[in-house]
Amino acid sequence: MSVSIEDVLARFDSILLGKDQAVRMAFCCLLARGHLLIEDIPGVGKTTLAHALAKIFGLEFRRVQFTSDLLPADVLGNAIFDPASRQFVFHPGPIFAQMLLADEVNRATPKAQSALLEAMEEGQVTIDGNTHLLPVPFFVIATQNPQRQIGTYPLPESQLDRFLMRLELGFPGRRAEKEMLAGQDRRDLIRHLKPLVSAEQLLWWQEQVRELHVSDAVRDYILDLLEKSRQLDGVGAGLSPRAGLALQRCAQAWAFAAGREMVIPEDVQAVAPNVIAHRMGSSAAATEDSGLSLTEKIIRAVPVR
Repeated sequence: MSVSIEDVLARFDSILLGKDQAVRMAFCCLLARGHLLIEDIPGVGKTTLAHALAKIFGLEFRRVQFTSDLLPADVLGNAIFDPASRQFVFHPGPIFAQMLLADEVNRATPKAQSALLEAMEEGQVTIDGNTHLLPVPFFVIATQNPQRQIGTYPLPESQLDRFLMRLELGFPGRRAEKEMLAGQDRRDLIRHLKPLVSAEQLLWWQEQVRELHVSDAVRDYILDLLEKSRQLDGVGAGLSPRAGLALQRCAQAWAFAAGREMVIPEDVQAVAPNVIAHRMGSSAAATEDSGLSLTEKIIRAVPVR
């Protein structure tokens, strides 16, 4: 029996009530073969979202709680001497999973945070000069608390750039929250959730997203957005070429999830806030006198050709 994308999204919506937009955005991040950063206060469903994704796609799931005393070896694994063979044997860490939840990633030191860099960029880790490939698909969801909270280490720009998207889940609406209070515990729902899509089907979808048509006009529109970001005061050098590639990939995934065979400018606009803001520094979230964020200002300033 074939499972459609709408079936998958409906299953997600039954778990995370009142967060349709965030669920669709997280799903598109997975389709685009990226990694997801979720920044929000505790208790709004960040971990539930990660568990639901893993369960619905039947992915091997691991969770690492990032703390101030976490070491890179706690994530990557290390080589331990085996007296029987008189050799060092590599013991894989939790990163060797199809989906890794890096919980409260900004509570770990920069040294521990850097353990994710090679894995997220290249799908491999290098330990003691030996390269170890990670499973396919490989998807990292990192959660972080707002930086105003005590005991957090801000993620450096190089680390933020490895995340294809950043989300804020926010609070559900009153009706959805009332349904949560009257319904079954979310953890029980996750526990009994059955896989809906195989990993092979996910890989096929990801390949279809990569091949989705993007016209020259849409590419020019993306380039115009990048150029505009580099002309604004107070945002450093603006968006990098890698940000343009990320914007195109996410727009392809958004169009694919909507059932279209080509990307339109509205797809770019839909994903832009979640792709652009964390790449432009904290100033991107600051509102201007007009009440617009810098991301919104860029989108409004660039006409669609």
